[in-house]
Amino acid sequence: MNLLAATRALQRDLVGVVPSDVPASEAGPWLDRLTTVLTEHAHRYYTLDEPVISDAEYDALFRTLQAFEEAHPALKRVDSPTLRVGAPPLPGFEKVQHPEPLLSLGNAFSGEDVQAWYDRCLRRLPEGLPSPRVVAELKIDGLAVALTYEHGILVRAATRGDGRTGEDITPNVRTISVIPLHLKGDRWPERMEVRGEVYFPRPAFERLNARLVSEEKKTFANPRNAAAGSLRQLDSRITATRALSFYAYSTGPVSHPVSDTHAGTLERLASWGLPTNPETRVFEDMDQVIARCSEAAEVRDGLEYEIDGVVIKMDDLAVQERLGTVSNAPRWAVAYKFPARETTTSLLDIIVNVGRTGQITPEAVLQPVEIGGVTVSQATLHNAEYIAERDIRIGDTVLVRRAGDVIPQVMGPVVDARTGGEDVWVPPTTCPACGTLLERLEGEVDTYCVSADCPEQFTRLVEHFASRGAMDIEGLGSKLAVQLSAAGLVRHLDDLFQLTRDELSALEGFADKKADNLLAGIGQARSRSLSRLVFALGIRHVGKTTAETLVRSYPTLDALASATVEDLVEVDGIGSVIAQSVFDWFRRDDNVRLVDALRSAGVNMERYPDEAPAVGTDAPLAGKTVVVTGTLPSLSRKEAQELIKQHGGKAASSVSAKTDFVLVGENAGSKADKAFELGVPTLDESAFLTLIRS
Repeated sequence: MNLLAATRALQRDLVGVVPSDVPASEAGPWLDRLTTVLTEHAHRYYTLDEPVISDAEYDALFRTLQAFEEAHPALKRVDSPTLRVGAPPLPGFEKVQHPEPLLSLGNAFSGEDVQAWYDRCLRRLPEGLPSPRVVAELKIDGLAVALTYEHGILVRAATRGDGRTGEDITPNVRTISVIPLHLKGDRWPERMEVRGEVYFPRPAFERLNARLVSEEKKTFANPRNAAAGSLRQLDSRITATRALSFYAYSTGPVSHPVSDTHAGTLERLASWGLPTNPETRVFEDMDQVIARCSEAAEVRDGLEYEIDGVVIKMDDLAVQERLGTVSNAPRWAVAYKFPARETTTSLLDIIVNVGRTGQITPEAVLQPVEIGGVTVSQATLHNAEYIAERDIRIGDTVLVRRAGDVIPQVMGPVVDARTGGEDVWVPPTTCPACGTLLERLEGEVDTYCVSADCPEQFTRLVEHFASRGAMDIEGLGSKLAVQLSAAGLVRHLDDLFQLTRDELSALEGFADKKADNLLAGIGQARSRSLSRLVFALGIRHVGKTTAETLVRSYPTLDALASATVEDLVEVDGIGSVIAQSVFDWFRRDDNVRLVDALRSAGVNMERYPDEAPAVGTDAPLAGKTVVVTGTLPSLSRKEAQELIKQHGGKAASSVSAKTDFVLVGENAGSKADKAFELGVPTLDESAFLTLIRS
């Protein structure tokens, strides 16, 4: 009988059954049937992601099992699914002596180090043997645990501790849904220790931190800390709420051998219901192994879990035995470590920048520190709410991370390192560039300078106008934008097209050739496409993709300028916020003057025939509905929505059963919760970018 048939039969048989009225002599079979069916459903839901019944049906059967166990506590099985919800708090953790030490690994930091490790292994093996195969596994950044199974039942779980003595965390581990309380199948060893890593999936970690923020509690700095803190709760009911996961990566002591190879061992563990990482690879060529290490570093941000390297092991267990161990590490394995992406340093000050749209962005001034081979002295702090929620103070020791290996950001303070001399940052109320009172726009967390005469805004606007994605004026970067503005040569964007060779040559650092090159770049900008011009104007909420979308419907700038809000929202992909922003921009007198001046300067204002082609059906997000929520590390919400549209998707504002996935950032809130309730997949920014790049 298959699972669904067994479930339907159980549901029919339970009609009219009151657990408290069932005598103990008859309760045992009910408990056995319920436990077996619920365990298999949990495996299909959490491990295989292939449920065959609804959540409501599962919950009803689960409550029935709880009722039977409450009526007949002596009959409760040690592998009961109800153990997943946790138990009352413990007074403390019992110490556990590991039957065999959980060894650490030697490290390799380059391809040369990996090759040197392999060569050392070969020198210790008898001559004439074939070159041994190796297994490469992703090094999950979590917490190592040892699980002991007797007769297929989980009887103990312990932390690694110092490698010889750990802590008994069995009640907590039983709450982790993907770890089987009773192994599937048969032919497992009578007694077996399974070693693996407990980790926090990124989406679950972000939901946890969002909830902690809403409850005004301390957040976790990273998924590893969250996993460790969750797994070491004395109250396992708290652990049960944390959505931890697990991958098995080896066995410890076993009553009889599982396989003669490491890869074969992992296959056997998977057949018994223990999750193993699908990214594990077997290689016979070390060049391929080294290439795999580089590849893993490139794709790490697209994974749903954190990794900090690749573990490389000899596949043949006989070879492992022959090579043995040295000190506290095996000779037959090595950990290739990625360059560090986060570290701690001192927060010296917080300054604010004024963007081209007037957005005020706080930035951390740091004691210079190297992260992943790059010296970092400044990092983003997103906005004032981000600083307040994490209680980041000037003078703090802070954790800094290079998000996606590119953009540095302050993750939070190291509270235990405080001396009392730290200062709470007070966000500005006026623009640091022009003194105008700052405003917080409706529906946004950021504050803005709304002055049309703000010099800092204008300098950023000139830089944006000339940028590669906009009018692409070669040589006109941020320094020159400041120089032209300070000299009074460029007070409006159209002034760029009136610059002369003599004016430029008079500036410090300008020779005739440099002036000629800039003027040539400005001349070429006159013929840029209409969508580039629309993007270059700096209209709030209008990025490159939105500009292309608008130009598909409006063939001239005059046509776009004449559109009403009602007209604009009819354009597929243009919402009411963007429509209002575009409409308002073209109604301001200074912008009307700018458009006329650009036209007089010879700037193209008509759509080219081949401009902004339609997105094909083979685009990565073709036909997909995506919702963006929370603060993303490097993309604004509007930029993310533009990328969704650019790659064929629809950016929706609310989560429903028709949503294909939700892109979640910091403080995701109710939309992430709604996605969880509906079973809608979630992606972080890194996974999203990896998806669209595919």
